[in-house]
Amino acid sequence: MRRLFGSVRSRATLAATLVVAVALIAAGVAVLLSLRSNLVGQAGSQAERTARSVATDLAVGKPYDELSLDEDEEPVQIVDEHGTLVAASQDLQRISGTGTGEVKPRSQPSAPAGAQEGAEESGESDDDADDSGSTLEPGEIDEDTTFTNGSAVIDGENADYRFAAVKVEVDGKGELTVYAGAPLSAEQGAVRTAQTVMLIGFPLLLGVVAGVTWLVTRRALRPVEGIRTEMAAITASEDLARRVPVPDTHDEIARLARTTNETLSALETSVERQRRFVADASHELRSPIASLRTQLEVGAAHAELLDLEGAVEDTVRLQRLAADLLLLARLDAGERPADARFDLGALAREEAERRRGVTVDAEAVEVAGSRGQLGRVLANLLDNAQRHARSAVAVSVRQSTGPDGSHAVLTVTDDGSGVPESDRERVFERFVRLDDARSRDDGGAGLGLAIARDVAVRHGGTLTVRDAPEGGALFELRLPLAR
Repeated sequence: MRRLFGSVRSRATLAATLVVAVALIAAGVAVLLSLRSNLVGQAGSQAERTARSVATDLAVGKPYDELSLDEDEEPVQIVDEHGTLVAASQDLQRISGTGTGEVKPRSQPSAPAGAQEGAEESGESDDDADDSGSTLEPGEIDEDTTFTNGSAVIDGENADYRFAAVKVEVDGKGELTVYAGAPLSAEQGAVRTAQTVMLIGFPLLLGVVAGVTWLVTRRALRPVEGIRTEMAAITASEDLARRVPVPDTHDEIARLARTTNETLSALETSVERQRRFVADASHELRSPIASLRTQLEVGAAHAELLDLEGAVEDTVRLQRLAADLLLLARLDAGERPADARFDLGALAREEAERRRGVTVDAEAVEVAGSRGQLGRVLANLLDNAQRHARSAVAVSVRQSTGPDGSHAVLTVTDDGSGVPESDRERVFERFVRLDDARSRDDGGAGLGLAIARDVAVRHGGTLTVRDAPEGGALFELRLPLAR
């Protein structure tokens, strides 16, 4: 069962079919109930019209044998206030659901003369008898109608009926109740027909819904299968240059395909960057290691030729390069900077005091983050400036307020040749050295500015380069103020 409904298409088809089935059942029940109620109401209205017609004839004093009780072949009974049947339809053979099950009126013997005289002598009259509990006046018909359901046999045919009971006060006869019935055969036939149509039509409609949903879902999910197949092929081949097909639509699946291709592009760029990083790191490490090994081998063979100062310099270069690579690895792994508050101006003055020929103009500006990492940024910027400056390097720290809020702005300027406009983004790439800085003896490994920008971005800031007003390069670090 789980395998059968393991696909989105199967689950969508099942869900759509179930929803439509529930809706159809609810609608069918509502239609049947409404149809039955309307038809029963119509039968009740017909029975009430017949009962009130007979009651009107009684109210005007028409005798029982002159009443029209058999014109519509519908059961009619007239019962007195004692529950005795006094008149009924001639062809009525059996009845249920009314005040009495009798079908033939009882004989009505006349009261003895003595009894009549005794009643007169005792002071009783017809008016006193009428006060036995009836609230109707002679000749008045009750406005209320009582409805019941029952059955009757008329001329050998049995049927269900809707009975209406209407009370009428007749002078000299007391309160009579007229029961008249209307057949429910039309209601029962209509309900049965509707049930038959629903029992046949609903399964067919559900089959159509299931088939259409299955086909539409298959057509809609066909591009998804294409995307899955291509992704599986990319995973198997490890060729990140391949892309999944984008359907010629503007729906969610097309957006999914485009997003997948964007993810593949980003992944390809990241993998290629990592490959270049490993290759460049291996190349950068190979030179000082080879130089150090050569010096040690010469020293081992000829101790008097050992260049200790050069060996120490190569070892320091290796140490710095290893530290840079470790910091880049932590940054690539998503290491979050510390949330400490410190004075960026004081940090700039501390770094400037450790170097010769660096002037500083720093005001107190508080920022939040890692003091060590931002100190590394400042140190890398100063190293780069001193490497390219002719004579002067300047550091400034100030607070700037602009449309995007308040920021701490740190600038490092030199009076060197500057950075060409075409290289102002490339200088922040890893292992990139411009032509005048390719010497590994004079320059670094090309990681300082890349580390500086990565740290700045992870602190919510930016690092850019442009021309200084007095010539040379101006590196600007913008950081959000501490909250």
